[in-house]
Formats: sequence, structure tokens, C-alpha cells
Amino acid sequence: MTATGRTVEIAPSILAADFRKLGEQVADALAAGCRRLHVDVMDGHFVPNISMGPLVVEALRPLAEASSAVIEVHLMIADADRYLDAFAQAGARAMTVHVEACPHLHRTVGAIRDLASQPGVALNPATPLGALDEILPDIDVALIMSVDPGFGGQRFIQSSIAKVARLRATLEARGLERIAIEVDGGVGPENVAALTKAGMTIAVAGTSVFNGGKPVGENIRILRTACAAIAPKR
Repeated sequence: MTATGRTVEIAPSILAADFRKLGEQVADALAAGCRRLHVDVMDGHFVPNISMGPLVVEALRPLAEASSAVIEVHLMIADADRYLDAFAQAGARAMTVHVEACPHLHRTVGAIRDLASQPGVALNPATPLGALDEILPDIDVALIMSVDPGFGGQRFIQSSIAKVARLRATLEARGLERIAIEVDGGVGPENVAALTKAGMTIAVAGTSVFNGGKPVGENIRILRTACAAIAPKR
């Protein structure tokens, strides 16, 4: 629990992991108490990169289930509806789609919930928060991209902190505090406290968890300590 009274969950992004020892690194993250694994899915169309699909989710499923952890897939893809069932069958229990890529967003969100998965909607950095106005009551997670999607290790966009604060104020004004605010892109010890203070509740962390300089568990501890160190509300 942080000084804001909100718990911030660290969701390691496996895009930054060493895939030669993916199982070992994920096991280390789970042993450190992480209960949400973030899987970035890219198709080379919506974003200029290709990453991974349902087979990776299926491979991680036994590890996640043994620790009662959620695998969330961040679908940075065109025509996400075609693949929802495949990811659900592979073991995804949370699915986030992009407002910019889904022309029939209510239908897509409804399909995710019908698959017993937590529906989330993501916004690119230049997409205004107003794009979420109509869908907010129907989702469990609102994801704020703090880099342009497509590649790991990018520089954090500082204006994302104010965007998170505006979203937190919107959720509180509309009585939707149950919705998690997730932030993805360049999140690390240098900005995670400010994001927590602004209202973030899920921190997607890739490079700052799987950086190779320190053990995975130590990196997670550093992030948690930074989250907890923010000044209390006055």
C-alpha cells in the first residue's frame, strides 16, 4: 500500500526478458511477488514491429497458474477480434486493445468479457483521454501508453504523468475508481513514484525489471520501494 492509499502492482513486460531463459526470469518475477505478467503482442501493421502470439502465452500458463498470476496480453494489432478466442484458450485472463485499432470498441470489449477475461483499453500518447469517455463503464483497465507503441526501451514521455492524473480525476468524478490505471512504456525507478502519486495502479515494467544488471527480484523491490516512498496526500 502506498501513501495514496492505493496499491501499485508491478507487471513485468516479458518483451524485455532474455528469451533464452524466459521461464527462469518469469519464475524469478513470480517469486518476487508479481501476480501479473504483461505480454506485448505486435503484428507489424498497427505498430512497426512483430513480437509474439498465443504460443508464448500457452508456454507461460503453467508458471502463472502455479502462482495464481494473471497473464495479460496487450494487443497492439489490427483486427484484434479475430484473435481473442485464441489468446483466451492459451491462458490470457486479461486482454487490452487499442482504441485507435478497434472501430467497434464496445463489441470488442464485450467479447473479451464473454471470454472470462478482464477487458482493457489502451490509448497512444497523442490520443486524448476523451476517446475513453463512452467505454469507461465497460472496462476493468485503462492503459496509458507513455511511449509510442512498437518497441521496448524507449524514452518515457513526461506529459504522461499529467495524463494519468487527469484520468484519475475523471474516474473519481464518475464513481469508477474500480478501474485500474495501467501505464506502459519507459516506466522505471526515476518516474514510478510520480506516476503512483498521479494515480497509476499497474506499472508495466520491462527494461527496468529485466535489465541484466541486477537480479529480477532486486529490480522489482526497487520499483516497489519507489512507489511506496511518495509523499502522502494533504
